[in-house]
Amino acid sequence: MVKDYATIWNNCLEIIRSNVNEQSFKTWFEPVKPVRLDDTVLTIQVPNQFFYEWLEEHYALILKKAIRKELGDKARLEYQIRLDRETRNPSSVPQANGANKSQTENPVTPDFVKTEIRNPFVIPGIRKPQIESHLSSRYLLNNYIEGDCNRLARAAAEAVSQKPGGTAFNPLVIFGNVGLGKTHLAQAVGNAIIASKPDLIVLYVTTEQFTNQIIHAIRTNAAGDFVNWYQQIDVLIADDIQFLANRDKTQEIFFHVFNQLHQAGKQIVVTSDRPPKELAGMSERLISRFKWGLSADLSAPDFETRVAILEAKLEEVGLGVPRDVVDYVCFNISGNIRELEGVVAGLVARTSLTGRHVDIRLAQEVIHDFMINPSSEITIDKINNIVAEYFSMDVDRLRSQTRKREVVTARQTAMYLCKKLAKEPLKAIGNAFGGRDHSTVIYACRSVNNLMETDPKFRALITDLEKQVNMSMAG
Repeated sequence: MVKDYATIWNNCLEIIRSNVNEQSFKTWFEPVKPVRLDDTVLTIQVPNQFFYEWLEEHYALILKKAIRKELGDKARLEYQIRLDRETRNPSSVPQANGANKSQTENPVTPDFVKTEIRNPFVIPGIRKPQIESHLSSRYLLNNYIEGDCNRLARAAAEAVSQKPGGTAFNPLVIFGNVGLGKTHLAQAVGNAIIASKPDLIVLYVTTEQFTNQIIHAIRTNAAGDFVNWYQQIDVLIADDIQFLANRDKTQEIFFHVFNQLHQAGKQIVVTSDRPPKELAGMSERLISRFKWGLSADLSAPDFETRVAILEAKLEEVGLGVPRDVVDYVCFNISGNIRELEGVVAGLVARTSLTGRHVDIRLAQEVIHDFMINPSSEITIDKINNIVAEYFSMDVDRLRSQTRKREVVTARQTAMYLCKKLAKEPLKAIGNAFGGRDHSTVIYACRSVNNLMETDPKFRALITDLEKQVNMSMAG
């Protein structure tokens, strides 16, 4: 039975799916379109050069394994790069990619307005139904993008939302650096509980708001009433708990609130910018309470997760953005999710105010606003100068065609650092080294990685060079 190209590619996808995680599969392989089959050559369509380079660097072996299983040892993949409805001539290299998202007219600016939490003592005779949750309806579990960076925390949040106070995750401590989604996940727990258990009283409060309430209670000699009021809460979500540091009276009252809620089987969720054991200026008895449950960390999202997050946020505001622009943004913004939100807001503002279409140039303008010192950005030339000086040779030798061992080592080191620190496309890096192609850069990066794994001295050399590059930018 003769198989058509669509069947061949679907079979390849099944093999690939078993070798990569689900998010990577969705990002890099689901959107790829098979184009034709010529004997043992399968042609697939990809949207841009960046995807081609990324897949060749990260998934070439998986693609080779899949296509050869379907078409034999002589099988190979060719690709077509689709740009603005035009298709380049195919080349015989392993590929795969994502598809452009459809664009939507009339972008809508997202609502980021936050309301201040109401002091409980300004409402005489307060009753349970009058307690506002102070949750934002924007923060939901189903719009919280899962990746390797947050899988444990999200799973714990899901469990807590289904059975508040009835799991071993009490308290649930969500920690991580600024802008990684702690507030989103914590509030998503509260919203999920309200949706499924409307009789429960959920309260979200920042540490700053909690402190202000305590100050008011102390001034009015109502600290005891304050603790009693908080006993009405079924689910307490306290954000940025690290700001309790060195506030002894506030910590003492929070400790009593914590104890009473926990003993009553109420759910407690807290967020912090660091794990409990690293909370300086916090009483040991309070830290020990935080350790009773589960501490789940959020790390910086990888590229695939950033793509998924950015696409979701663009969809929220109804802004259609070409896939190559999405890739460009995610490749250049890797710090945190808050920066991605800032880019979305910037794109919305510029398109709505100027009527411009979203393209790479517009994205560059928006991203430029997030650079602390654009004039000190890491460039290929700066890296080459540092590497050449380190290896005691002229920069021109790095770009030369010589195959002398010491020059090859220096050149491959420079290419590796350019790929890692300058974040330039492979093609641009190759051009900067005497017009070499991207496959040479890929080979150089692999060679450096392999040598780092086997040679501690070389690994220390790379680490030292990275520090020099970063220090030169800081200076």
